[in-house]
Formats: sequence, structure tokens, C-alpha cells
Amino acid sequence: MSRTMKIAVVDDEPDMRESISQWLALSGFDTETFASADDALKVISADWPGVIISDIRMPGTDGMTFLKRLMGIDSGLPVIMITGHGDVPMAVEAMRIGAMDFMEKPFNPERLTELVKRAGQARRMTLDNRALRRDLSEGQQVMSKLIGASPVMDRLREDILDLGQADGHVLIDGETGTGKTLVAHALHAVGPRASKKFVPISCAAYNDEVLAGKLFGPVENGLPAVEEARGGTLCLEDIEALSDGLQARLLAFIAEQGTPAETRIIAISNARGEGRKAEDSLRPDLFYRLTALKITLPPLRSRGEDILALFTRMTEQFSEEYGCEPPQVTAQEAAQLLQAPWPGNVRQLINVAERAVLQNRRGSGSIASLLMADGEDTQEATTTEGKPLKEYVESFEKMLIDNTMRRHKGSIAAVMDELCLPRRTLNEKMAKYGLSRSDYL
Repeated sequence: MSRTMKIAVVDDEPDMRESISQWLALSGFDTETFASADDALKVISADWPGVIISDIRMPGTDGMTFLKRLMGIDSGLPVIMITGHGDVPMAVEAMRIGAMDFMEKPFNPERLTELVKRAGQARRMTLDNRALRRDLSEGQQVMSKLIGASPVMDRLREDILDLGQADGHVLIDGETGTGKTLVAHALHAVGPRASKKFVPISCAAYNDEVLAGKLFGPVENGLPAVEEARGGTLCLEDIEALSDGLQARLLAFIAEQGTPAETRIIAISNARGEGRKAEDSLRPDLFYRLTALKITLPPLRSRGEDILALFTRMTEQFSEEYGCEPPQVTAQEAAQLLQAPWPGNVRQLINVAERAVLQNRRGSGSIASLLMADGEDTQEATTTEGKPLKEYVESFEKMLIDNTMRRHKGSIAAVMDELCLPRRTLNEKMAKYGLSRSDYL
């Protein structure tokens, strides 16, 4: 995460600030001068990439006041104070407030250069650590959206963490509504390019001429996607819609980057099992470049009890948004949710969850009616996966205990009373399903 450090020289005496600036510029530093603290404060903000050198005695906002305001903006800013002979006690006080060091006039330029060098290194480390924490936090936030405890979801999260660190281009495929764009964001957020741009482009949203301009330029404002994403991630959705001419240009762009690629490409295919597939639509040399790494997302119907966990999470979110209570899922409705084939996958489940909350607010309707409205045959005895009844019963039981614990904020007595369970039985079932009271407090 290399950065060019700036050096702000703040002094009301033109000769002093120019001499300091010139000396540091000759030493290889990028300097900027300011005649007053107020002028400098218009430029310096939190995460400002540089070092401040300031005189203590200045008209208007003096050096001590300036220092206090800088510390309020970002306590990690390195500030070097310049003092007159009688200002040493004041400079010591400045260091107590947060200044990195001070120099007494007349000072040794070599020592100033050494101080600025050390301050720049410290600032660079501070900013890099902050960026790393932000990247990790963003990655964790994106990963937390991949809800589910099924084996296929555990494998998916492991694949994202592994492939996120790799350099190769990635193809993501899977049925519609399985969350391919979210996975693309996660791959970017957990990898070394997280601090760089993530630029998504839908290849199916534009005609060939417009798409060519958006990808490779020229564009009226800003940069074409291949330049905007340089050093980061270019995400191409509906990759199978790319024309032969644009495939050739994309292949040339990939080839000119060399290995490892400066810009990572994540291609998303939305035609798995339906219509034109990526392998049928792309020229072989481009296809094999883009599929150096590959992730296939699991359909919702293969995720077992994740269906109930997702439905519960979505109804809670929509209930909070609409200011009402979430619907209570009966055993029959839980079985219907588990048995539905979910052709629209997670996207369809989110839509059903929102409509369930809205109809519950009105006090009418059922989840079964919503599934039937979506064209689902809710009367089937088994799902397309053919799972035994015992698995559905356990999934519903876990969901029921989880929901009740959430509603009562971890009160064991209240849960025992509502579910008519003795404490020992409740404890055994919570242990069986990996539920802990501490998660609900």
C-alpha cells in the first residue's frame, strides 16, 4: 500500500517557509506551503497522507491552537513544531498535546530531513494499518451476508477466502438468484485488491457500441471501465452476452497485462442450465483465461435448513423496516418452505419474505398462498432433493427454538414456558443444534 507522503510547511514568514520547502524538495519530498494555519486547515483532513511542519508563533491561529485542531481532526497526524529560542517550554507542552517533535531556530537542515523522513514512515504505517483494518472490516461485512450453516455454504465461504487471495481471473456461475454478484464483491473484499476499485459492468445491458465505449472508451466523463478498475477488480456480469469483437478486445487487454494480472477480472455467467452458456458463447482462448479459477453457487433447494434461517432473517429485517411484528411460521409452513423447489433461489425467497411481512401486518394471508402465487406446488411430499421427514422436523425444531430465544432475548424460563419444555430437554436440544444462550442476550 505504498503512498507518496506530502509535507505541509506552515509559517507566516515567506523566507522561512520557502527555504524549508526548497530544502525538503531538494531532498526528494513533495512539499506544499501555507502562510497561515487557517489556509492549511482547508486542505488537511482525517487520513491526510503527510507530515505537517508548523511554526509556533503565528498571527491569527497560532501554532498551539493549530496543533490542537489538527489533533482533533486526526490524532495520528505527525506534526513537527518550529520554535524560537524562548519557546522551548511551549514546544515541550506541544509534544504533550500530540506533536511528534520540535526544532529550535536556527536548526540543522539535515536533522529536519531526518525528522521528516521518520515522520513520513510513521504516517505511512498508520495509514496502511487503517486501510488494512477497513479492508478486513469490509470483507467481514460482505462475508456475513452469506447466510447459512449448510455444508455447501461452508465450502463456498472457504472457496471465497482461498480464491480471494489468488491472482487468477474467476468465473462465477450458478442458477439465477443464487447471489453471484454478492460473491464477486466478497472475492474482491477479502483479497489484496480490497483497497482498490471494484467496477461492475453488465454485458447484457447495452448494445455493442455503447458497451465498447463503457469498457474501453472513449467516454464523455471519467474513465472507461478497464482504466477505472486498473489495479483492482473488473466484474463482467452476463459474460456470455459479450460479442465476438469485444471478446477479442478483452482478450488483448488480458494479454497485455502479463502475469500476474494488474487488474483482476471476475466474470459472472447467468445462463447455467438455460440459454447460452459461457463455454458455448466465449471463444475458447478467452474462456480458459477467465476460468483459471471457478466458483459454482449452490441452488437454494440444496441448502436444507439454510432456507428457514434465511427466511427468518429476512422477515426480521423487513418487519423492522415496516415497523411490525414478523410472521410466526407454523410447522406446516416450515415444511412448505423446505419443500419448495425455489427456481428463483435466494432472490425469490427475499421477495416471499417481504410479502409475508406485509400480509401479516394486514392480518391476512399465509406463506402457502405466497408460494402458490409464485407457481410453487406446495403439496409435494418431498423436495427435489428427496430428504427424509426427520430432517425437516429437526430443521423446524431448530428454527422454532431460535426464534423463541430471539423474541425473549435469551430468557430460558420464558422459552421453556412458551414451548412447554422442561429445562433439561431444552438444554439438550440447544446443544444438539449448536444454539447458545449468550448469542441472544
